[in-house]
Amino acid sequence: MIMDKPRYLLATILFVACLTKSVFAPAQIGRPNIIFLLADDLGYSDIEPYGSEVNTPSLSMLAEQGIIFTNYHTAANCAPSRAMLLTGVNNHLAGVPNIPETFTPEQRQSKNYQGVLGDNVVTIATLLEDSGYHTYMAGKWHLGSEPNKLPSARGFERTVALMDSGADNWEQRPYLPIYDQANWFSDGERYSLPDDFYSSRFLIDKTIEFIDENLDDGKPFFAYVPFQAVHIPVQAPKENTEKYLGVYDEGWSKLREDRHQKAIDLGLVSPQSGIKTMPWVLDWSALSKETKKYEAKRMAVYAGMIDAMDFNIGRLIKYLRETNQLENTVFIFTSDNGAEGSGASEPNSLLSQGIAGNLGYNTNYETLGEKGSYNSINPGFTSAAVSPLSFYKFYTGEGGMRVPLIISGETLGENIKFSPSFAWATDVARTVLSLAEVEPAGARYRGKAVLPMTGRDLGPVIRGESSRVYSNEDVIGYELTGHSALFKGDYKLVRNQGPLGDGNWALFDIVNDPGETKDLKQNMPDRFQEMLGDYAKFEQDHGVLPPPAGYSQLRQMAINTLKDRLEIPFLVLILSFLVVLPFFVYAKFNKRQ
Repeated sequence: MIMDKPRYLLATILFVACLTKSVFAPAQIGRPNIIFLLADDLGYSDIEPYGSEVNTPSLSMLAEQGIIFTNYHTAANCAPSRAMLLTGVNNHLAGVPNIPETFTPEQRQSKNYQGVLGDNVVTIATLLEDSGYHTYMAGKWHLGSEPNKLPSARGFERTVALMDSGADNWEQRPYLPIYDQANWFSDGERYSLPDDFYSSRFLIDKTIEFIDENLDDGKPFFAYVPFQAVHIPVQAPKENTEKYLGVYDEGWSKLREDRHQKAIDLGLVSPQSGIKTMPWVLDWSALSKETKKYEAKRMAVYAGMIDAMDFNIGRLIKYLRETNQLENTVFIFTSDNGAEGSGASEPNSLLSQGIAGNLGYNTNYETLGEKGSYNSINPGFTSAAVSPLSFYKFYTGEGGMRVPLIISGETLGENIKFSPSFAWATDVARTVLSLAEVEPAGARYRGKAVLPMTGRDLGPVIRGESSRVYSNEDVIGYELTGHSALFKGDYKLVRNQGPLGDGNWALFDIVNDPGETKDLKQNMPDRFQEMLGDYAKFEQDHGVLPPPAGYSQLRQMAINTLKDRLEIPFLVLILSFLVVLPFFVYAKFNKRQ
């Protein structure tokens, strides 16, 4: 019998299609897939769309196809921002005013000062999962490590997550002595990292694995990918670092100025914007040749880490394109806070090497950024990473709070390239729900009383229907260990405590002066007093506790670590020694006189 060739060919194609995963079929048209990419400690100008010299083609492509927010703000450190991003609720009310390692015993008496995500809030993962989305997470969590606080218990279907504030990027080891180990969990169970681990590559591998498991069921997915890049320790594959050797040889002041000009050229900041000279930044020209060489490589590793993150984002985009999922996927990219400037000014000093060595690391120039090395950037290059803004992570200056925000996707339709509209961390959660056509939780959810989501939907700005979602009378307050800020219209009331701040309130027009160079409180006394009153109300409404006199976040972290790690008798012995030591030194000094 002679077969009908066209019919036979068609039947064969259909038969093969039935036997294979439907990866070549277009994604179900309807609610979009949503991928939330979160960098860690990334400065405002650290990626190409925001004026960086670092090569980030994947993020540049997303920016070209989406919208760039130039006036987006978040918390000044990691866990508080993550709480707001995932719940749309102010971090103080959600139980995360700071990271849990920093609270005093007095603060811990408040239910809001636990440093872990409270049961009074609902995550967007929970809401999306209940509405038919697959929900995946791969990356840093840092919102609680008890079984009922793990991401697998907060709405994420598949997870591989780091519980700590940070960890090594090459192997499973802690980066601070406050941790016994790097605590990774997968689907609620302790997890051991593979031998070929590098954080950015691994997190994208797991994200692709999770998506691929359910690719053929037609359900949309939400994937949350909080990278370790570029949190301390700053580490990158050698090939990524080598791209930037020599790029930073002219130092941080030149880089800061170059990025400022690029931001002006791109339209990110006003041409009239100034840039504040930061007195705590060392004079590059006064450094030795050897020191300059070392500092330039520290920054090259930092750039290489961003480069590696972008490369792996590109791998995810490629996978989605090959499986016909890209067209129906929305990307959100941002950072949890500004760049961190706490890297040692002299990493090769005896003290710095001793600390690194105690953790099993080295600070050798030749292998900087590679496995076994400990690296960070100091305040000089941090000031360039946040250019043209002032201050950085932990502080409420713009450099600590204003970060990139890109929202991109073919399903968004026509939109404007840049938006100067003020946006706040809680808005991201509300926008995700809007994109997914999911309503926020009401006063109760799953039988529990929950707090309402306060974030605004950025959809009208994305679609070009409105230029802003906040009016000139809306207020957004924020506090971190006495560092304080309040946003209202184009203005910002801000107070930065020591050691870098002077503890005094200032008033800035952050639209025209994002570098916070011109304090307006003398010129606008009525507005200044009005916003002081607004901030006092914010503190009262959100249960903000003032830090104790003389409070130091680093000192409190050290105290809490000692309490957790040392047996009481030994702790008493240490404290006794510290009490007696001054008298011993005094006696020895007098004996010599």
